[in-house]
Amino acid sequence: MNRIVGRWGWWVLAGMPLLAFLLLPVGALLYRALSDRAAPTAEFGQAVTLSFQTSLMSIVLILVLGTPLAFAIARFTFPLRKFVNALIDLPVVFPPAAAGIALLLAFGRSGVVPTSFGFTATAVVMAQSFVAAPFYLRAAINAFTKTDIDTEASAALEGAKTLSVFTRIILPQCGAQLTSGAITSWARALGEFGATILFAGNLVGKTQTMPLAIYIGWETDFDQAVSLAAIMLGVAFIAIVAVRLMGDRAKE
Repeated sequence: MNRIVGRWGWWVLAGMPLLAFLLLPVGALLYRALSDRAAPTAEFGQAVTLSFQTSLMSIVLILVLGTPLAFAIARFTFPLRKFVNALIDLPVVFPPAAAGIALLLAFGRSGVVPTSFGFTATAVVMAQSFVAAPFYLRAAINAFTKTDIDTEASAALEGAKTLSVFTRIILPQCGAQLTSGAITSWARALGEFGATILFAGNLVGKTQTMPLAIYIGWETDFDQAVSLAAIMLGVAFIAIVAVRLMGDRAKE
């Protein structure tokens, strides 16, 4: 059937300029990072540690609170359901810098809900969760809409409780898709910049994550910025491979 539209080589050749455009920056970054012999600074280690700590906290928060919300949207009809379903995608198209201002207005010291979270590690987690939540929520909603309803009904008829049906029947069916969504969401949280710098600031050792350290390193320590960028590139690549593997597993 593919022969109807010609040979694959011609199509790949036509797309080579774009492929080269995507690969060249990646190759240049890796080459510079591998040839760099600069010793990591204390700020370097702090940024890496803080990024992984806050992004992991963010994904735990998203999983705990997002899973029931996704299930409600996928399985039930309730007032304003369509509005809620649209709202969860808003952070994806909302500019990160605008998201940071919105978080500050909502949860700053003089915000709608006054808190002292601004410019703390908690603010980093909140900013990351805000921008990353849609990626898990959308994957979870899609997964929950495709489970075997008949199996659930049979278990309920045999006396299985609601929580038991959810944890023993529904979640196992959605495991691969939920994991894929969680990985994507975590990777997005790890790379968050705009909302973080406005709501949490860029305090070294306190709120400075890897993306913020890269931004500052552009002017103060370019070699460190390159090393951090290479780390994030490696993490992103691993995340993409993991998501692809989870997707293939879900299709089996």
